[in-house]
Amino acid sequence: MFEKILIANRGEIACRIIETARRLGVSTVAVYSDVDAGAKHVALADEACHIGGAAPADSYLRGDRIIGAARATGAQAIHPGYGFLSENPEFVEAVAAAGLAFIGPSADAIRKMGLKDAAKALMQEAGVPVVPGYQGALQEPAHLAQQADAIGYPVLIKAVAGGGGKGMRRVERPQDFAAALSSAQNEAKTAFGNDVVLIEKFVQHPRHIEVQVFGDGTRAVHLFERDCSLQRRHQKVIEEAPAPGMSEEMRAAMGTAAVCAAEAINYSGAGTVEFIVDGSEGLSQDRFWFMEMNTRLQVEHPVTELITGIDLVEWQLRVAAGEPLPLSQDDLVMSGHAFEARLYAEDVPKGFLPATGQLSHLRFPDGCRADSGVRTGDEISPWYDPMIAKLIVHGETRQAALQKLSQALQRVEVAGTTTNLSFLGALAGHAGFAAGEVDTDLIARDLNSLVITHRPTAVHKVAAAMTALDLFELSQDAGFNLWGPLRQSVTLVWQGQPFLAEVRVLSQTEQLWQVEAQELSIHFKNQRWECAGQALPVTHKADDKITVFAEYGYVFDLPDPLARDVENAADTAVIQAPMPGLVRGLFVEVGDTVAEGDRLAVLEAMKMEHALLSARDGTVAEVLVREGEQVEAGAALVRLEDN
Repeated sequence: MFEKILIANRGEIACRIIETARRLGVSTVAVYSDVDAGAKHVALADEACHIGGAAPADSYLRGDRIIGAARATGAQAIHPGYGFLSENPEFVEAVAAAGLAFIGPSADAIRKMGLKDAAKALMQEAGVPVVPGYQGALQEPAHLAQQADAIGYPVLIKAVAGGGGKGMRRVERPQDFAAALSSAQNEAKTAFGNDVVLIEKFVQHPRHIEVQVFGDGTRAVHLFERDCSLQRRHQKVIEEAPAPGMSEEMRAAMGTAAVCAAEAINYSGAGTVEFIVDGSEGLSQDRFWFMEMNTRLQVEHPVTELITGIDLVEWQLRVAAGEPLPLSQDDLVMSGHAFEARLYAEDVPKGFLPATGQLSHLRFPDGCRADSGVRTGDEISPWYDPMIAKLIVHGETRQAALQKLSQALQRVEVAGTTTNLSFLGALAGHAGFAAGEVDTDLIARDLNSLVITHRPTAVHKVAAAMTALDLFELSQDAGFNLWGPLRQSVTLVWQGQPFLAEVRVLSQTEQLWQVEAQELSIHFKNQRWECAGQALPVTHKADDKITVFAEYGYVFDLPDPLARDVENAADTAVIQAPMPGLVRGLFVEVGDTVAEGDRLAVLEAMKMEHALLSARDGTVAEVLVREGEQVEAGAALVRLEDN
């Protein structure tokens, strides 16, 4: 076993690797960018090395600096985690040339699976079923459109060097192909430096089922399947293992195909073979096709760990250190069911826009595994993926595990940034999902019912008001003044709607509140504040915001009564950046006439493209930025003439 390893990554996965390394007695070296100097993974590691600026290209993608840090600290091996350099064959070769071990597959294996078109051809030769499509070198738009016509709509455009849904577009009609192709190629060029795409048939009622494989360079085993069908824009949201509705016969067939794929390239380490499955008539052995292979550890690997009892990172370290596979296929068994939900800083009602901000409070409930790379006080940076945590649960049955997931999501406490917590809760409670009726279109199909805005009750408002007036804490002199019960009031705002809350503090343990014509009696009993026998929810105050941890969290603003509102938030003449990002495209000039809904600019943030549309008809008065310019959230990009 290695004595010291360097982790060429950040965030949640770096912390996850450190956890296993520490248990095995292996020392760890973290690397960090300018903005990550105080990050959780840096604090957890035994040593840490600064490798550059905030942008990934200046730090986490600088293989030379990472290798230099490994040599300077005496690390014997480099673990790439996932993302960044984890599937870069040139980096693998450079690691080997420096006399270090790479904790992952060979450069040759990564190359064979790195380009989707070549990988599909290789899988066909190995006897693995593949989806009908075009993977040719000729990339002229007209030729690609002809191929799409021949395959038959709907089709899927996919970047050959892609991953994580980037450079991927679904096209329903021939007339939409050209625009979708251009958008996919631009996004792929930005994310991967390669705009080559393939075209494949889009499977109706598709399910995304993947098989975890592990090889030692000669033979391979599989650790069963995961269902990753709950996706939005090809990004996984909730994953589970095993796949609902899976028969033993189909599991064996998919497992055999996945092992065949791994052994065909002499695969070493952890990998995932992804299949697209036609779920229109249930799962069938003749309706699954190879989609791609991820030559690294997957984000969703914990669900496999929970149903098998195996630490996949430990296996990675052992195999990379020259040890044989710890278990044979016959030794591998699974037990129960597991779910993983990805908690992100993102604004769901605004189209899942990535969010930033400082986490003023973060607490995960007991009874679930929470893999996180951030803590209370940490900043969600615009430079990297906005994941806050992965919440993973295990139960004896799928129903029991799903109930645990739902309960865990309800008890998460997070404040300081907008999250997708309520959306995850709605998914966990979706009737079709609970019944195992999953496919990759479920979220898009039922989006309106999943993006629900809960409204706070009078109890929630009282909890916020008590926090604002510091009335949660018992105090000997809080209840009275010289003339009788203390009366106080406070104005709070929820989603732009102000309300007045008034209180009479009758005693140290009794308060009478008036909120919007409702009267509530609050008592301190059983070491807690109660209303009608029910405990008031937990709250948190940071600056002028109060979060009430109920129904995934209500955020109330505490306005300064002396402040004056000098901004017109409803100004539709100015198109602003909804988040920090890079201006990837501008489509108007001064004097252009635009209509409501016209695309004015494209902002690239979190490696995704976001179109900015005109809020009304008008004439362009000013274009305030240039293509390629980095802008902050709220920056004015385009101004229309006043009506």
